[in-house]
Amino acid sequence: MQTNPVLVESAVVFAMVLFVHTAVWTPLSWCCIALAIQAFYVQHKWDRLLRSGAAVFQFRSGASSGVLPASMVMPLLGLALRGRCIEAGNVHMERFALVVAVTGMMLALFVSLIALGVTRPVPTNTCVVAGIASSAILYCTKHTLTVSEVIEVLEVLLIFVYLSLILLYLLPRCFTPGEALLVIAALSVIINQLIKRSLSTAGETRAEPLQYYLPVVVVGCLMLGVIFALLFLFLEAGSWAGSLFFHVLTAVLGLGLLLPWLSLLTNTHPIAWVIYFLAVDSRRPWLLGYWALLALAAVAVVMHQNRRQRRSSGGKKEHASTAVRKAFHVFTVLTFVPGLVLDRPLLHLASAGCLGAFLFLEFVRFFRILPLGPHLRRMLTHFLDERDSGPLVLTHIYLLVGVSLPLWLTPGPCVPKSGLPGAGGLLPYAGVLSVGVGDAVASVFGSSVGEIRWPGTKKTMEGTATSVFAQVIAVAIFLLADGSLNLNASYSWVVGSITTVAMLEAYTSQIDNLLLPLYLHILLLL
Repeated sequence: MQTNPVLVESAVVFAMVLFVHTAVWTPLSWCCIALAIQAFYVQHKWDRLLRSGAAVFQFRSGASSGVLPASMVMPLLGLALRGRCIEAGNVHMERFALVVAVTGMMLALFVSLIALGVTRPVPTNTCVVAGIASSAILYCTKHTLTVSEVIEVLEVLLIFVYLSLILLYLLPRCFTPGEALLVIAALSVIINQLIKRSLSTAGETRAEPLQYYLPVVVVGCLMLGVIFALLFLFLEAGSWAGSLFFHVLTAVLGLGLLLPWLSLLTNTHPIAWVIYFLAVDSRRPWLLGYWALLALAAVAVVMHQNRRQRRSSGGKKEHASTAVRKAFHVFTVLTFVPGLVLDRPLLHLASAGCLGAFLFLEFVRFFRILPLGPHLRRMLTHFLDERDSGPLVLTHIYLLVGVSLPLWLTPGPCVPKSGLPGAGGLLPYAGVLSVGVGDAVASVFGSSVGEIRWPGTKKTMEGTATSVFAQVIAVAIFLLADGSLNLNASYSWVVGSITTVAMLEAYTSQIDNLLLPLYLHILLLL
């Protein structure tokens, strides 16, 4: 009998849900389990809609809907984070983690409601399950959150609705429903937090300026993309007039809005603060120089691959091999590991700046902005895979975001000065382990020497086993390089978490660069 990979993927996600609730049990745990069951039912309705072409928007083809794994990320992350904040005695962060968990549940219910609303005939059994889950979540929300926290959840939901309508219309075939839920939910939370903090009283004590650079970069790039997607309906893409307008408006947006916004949030001049931040530690210029050399090496690989493809293919479009594409995972590991060991604040700032640069260059490529746009469009053609079926090329952005997410999400206010004990010390390394090491090794070894395939997939058992082994070796190397790590008796939990996430990588059809680091981060947070 043919094994359905979606069922195995769902079983792995259910196992992770049980792991979390075994370690951190709260009244919301029942709601989270009910949400997982209804998301499992709704996922198959979405899959049927995608196969029949009856979905409201155009989603990425060749993949399942991914509703279940995406629906559980925010609730599990919020509950796991809440457990750490309770241990640290940080009441403010504990309430914020609770809001994150409930917000994730509400957004998942909204996505499920859309699927059920457009399914014909209306699935009675699924509607009953969704109704029970919704009632449980609403009841617990009423008795768990304050009125102001409920309003905050509704604000995020409202932003999510508008962003979904805009982004899914402007970017057809870029996401599956699950990927859209993950990406748009993250954007909605970031926008809501920025608005909330920007409207706070002027006399309020500001937090560390470093934490504001990433949200402002993300929101600024989102604004730039939406504005130009609308403007280029009237302007000619690829023309010098449109390109000049793009550069001028980008400068106006950056200098006239984003810098003053950062200044308001941090009570400092952003550029002066960055200069001081880089100069306060003598190692930081050396790290920046090292990263610049790696960036030049990556560009050299892209240019060499383009020349090689042109010579060998005679003008035909051919994609780079798996080994060549996974070479960028090696560059990512070489970039992030020294930063994680030596200077995590600098790595946080540099990764935020790199994300802004990647998004800006993707806009230049997409809108064919002169003089770089046509060259970027031609150079990146050879590195596309089946996941880049929409108008945007997102694979390299997902790689950066996936490796950076655990660093960005590490709960600083809930971490003791000596660092989190046990498996928690590996939190910032979760992206490097799951994506930089695990995913790359699984792809290279699985495609080159793998013979025994997991039932129902193209992935091989040899690739998965080698991936787990490589990550365990990487953990041992991190222990030697980073003196703050001390796993104590939690090494078995680390190996179990890595193995579980590796099984998810073998069976998921979603963007593993996003999904794997988040789930490994959740498991290590317990």
